[in-house]
Amino acid sequence: MAQTEPTQLLLQSNKADTMPIRSRDGDKIGTLFSLMVNKRTGRAVYAVLSIGGFLGMGKAYYPIPFSLLAFDPVNDTYVVTIDRRVLEGGPSWAANAPEFDQAYADRVSKYYDVAGEDLSLG
Repeated sequence: MAQTEPTQLLLQSNKADTMPIRSRDGDKIGTLFSLMVNKRTGRAVYAVLSIGGFLGMGKAYYPIPFSLLAFDPVNDTYVVTIDRRVLEGGPSWAANAPEFDQAYADRVSKYYDVAGEDLSLG
């Protein structure tokens, strides 16, 4: 199969939930639910993955540092660069999303052992 470039290099935020997320082994894990973008830098800092569920019921949402995703241009998908068991043991929610403030961002970064980012506007 010839390697091709994706047709779009930007991900439109309202189309994020159609972007598949795969494991390092190529298994489908879920979809990209949303991106958390730093307002000052414009960089995607966290990705929220939607995993599981059927007909909109039973989904769980997992925020991970964006640096733990790798883009696969051949398959136009993102690949989680950590073990699936680590991901599924991480911070998540099912119904009510937490406020994604500095304290929650620090909790997510600490769990995945990556450097956090200052999300304050000051």
